[in-house]
Amino acid sequence: MNLLLLAGGLLVFVSLLAGVYSARLGLSFLLVFLLAGMLAGVDGPGGVNFDSPLLSAWVGNVALAMILLEGGLNTRMSTFKRGFRPAVLLATVGVAITAGIVGAVAVWALKVEWKHGLLLGAIVASTDAAAVFSLLRQAGIRLNERVSATLEMESGLNDPMAVFLVLALIAMIKTDAGLSHGLMLLAKQAAFGVAVGWLGGAAIAWLLRKMPLGTSHGGLISLLILSGGLTLFAIAGLAQGSGFLAMYLYGLRVRARAEEAAHAAATALDGFAWAAQATMFLLLGLLVTPHDMLRAASQTVTIAAALMFVARPLAVVLCLAPLRFPWRQSLFIGWVGLRGAVPIVLALFPLLERVPGTARFFDVAFAVVLASLLLQGSTLSWLARKLGMVEPPDEPPPGEGSMQGRLVLDGDLPLAEVLTFFQLPLPEHDGVTLAEWLVAELARDVAEGDGFDWHGARFTVKEFQDDRIARVGITLAPRKR
Repeated sequence: MNLLLLAGGLLVFVSLLAGVYSARLGLSFLLVFLLAGMLAGVDGPGGVNFDSPLLSAWVGNVALAMILLEGGLNTRMSTFKRGFRPAVLLATVGVAITAGIVGAVAVWALKVEWKHGLLLGAIVASTDAAAVFSLLRQAGIRLNERVSATLEMESGLNDPMAVFLVLALIAMIKTDAGLSHGLMLLAKQAAFGVAVGWLGGAAIAWLLRKMPLGTSHGGLISLLILSGGLTLFAIAGLAQGSGFLAMYLYGLRVRARAEEAAHAAATALDGFAWAAQATMFLLLGLLVTPHDMLRAASQTVTIAAALMFVARPLAVVLCLAPLRFPWRQSLFIGWVGLRGAVPIVLALFPLLERVPGTARFFDVAFAVVLASLLLQGSTLSWLARKLGMVEPPDEPPPGEGSMQGRLVLDGDLPLAEVLTFFQLPLPEHDGVTLAEWLVAELARDVAEGDGFDWHGARFTVKEFQDDRIARVGITLAPRKR
């Protein structure tokens, strides 16, 4: 047991350190974990012979559910409303167009039947906004609000759509069912997923509002939200609905109806999501056999190129043209459709269902994700600046000066009033006190002297009373005019 813990702990620790430095080069954290798993696997120095698609699929499903929950909780209603129309088009029509084009290329490149080609197209059709925003944050880039909202919403909605298509196509291949059977499956998955997520989210949000828990109970609240979400995920699956869609809508509903609880749980849930992603990517990296990927390298390159340079951009242009998106925004959204964990996990579904002729789909999907993270991920920041997608930092209104100096404030003051008075931008969650904001930003264990910077101002914990922050120091520096 100690040797297993030593090996696992070192692998994750070294991967995290490598991820921090690789992000400066424009490479995703997730790419580092995939490579770490491959190095520890059968073809790498580690030599671990891991061959359990079932365990990987279980871990992958739970991890994706947690990632979608965290994404829903981090989505503001203003973002939801602003990005809903383009995101729905991209997550439905866009995924179908992408799957169709990639499927046609796969039929030609891999010499498979059209249903198998569409199945591979559906597997690689969904995007990963978490990878996009992680890279942008590392580069210090803030996107145009409309573009950011569209990417964020699309990623939350297109994962369930990709799962719909994969399950429908697997059923069609195994039972030789027709298109009507696939459409019925899609309708059932969507209906039960929406019902369970929306109603369950409203019920748990009501419960959170009634419970005597504040921002200092962030760890407990996060466990309540997570366990409630996993329960709804299972209920949706048992009802033959989409657990992934239910999880995203559940998180969105809790955020809208119990914002203080969602804000208090945000830090802990972010940690859970990172742990889930790390475990999932390490297992997926262990599962792949690199020498098998090399056997179909030319076909894989063809499919990856068709996805990145033809299918995704064309789908984006066709979906966003009716909404009058500027061509620069459409081009950027088309290029930053990074692939993440979902295609690799979906590629395990045909293996577990023993669908004939799909044994190589896992290797192809894995290689496509690697190509996307390497090529698109490394050029994302450069393209954002080149196309003018970068938003300037917030500045005070013209003619208004900025205060400077050092002050000590009461921790119970409303956050919105404090930041407005000092002409500082408001965070997403402004309906809390100054002390509650510090607890949420600094995570669970807060001590005197802890602090952080907020748009040129330094907020510091000065004094505790009865285990709560009573006094907060603020240091204001003059802004360049």
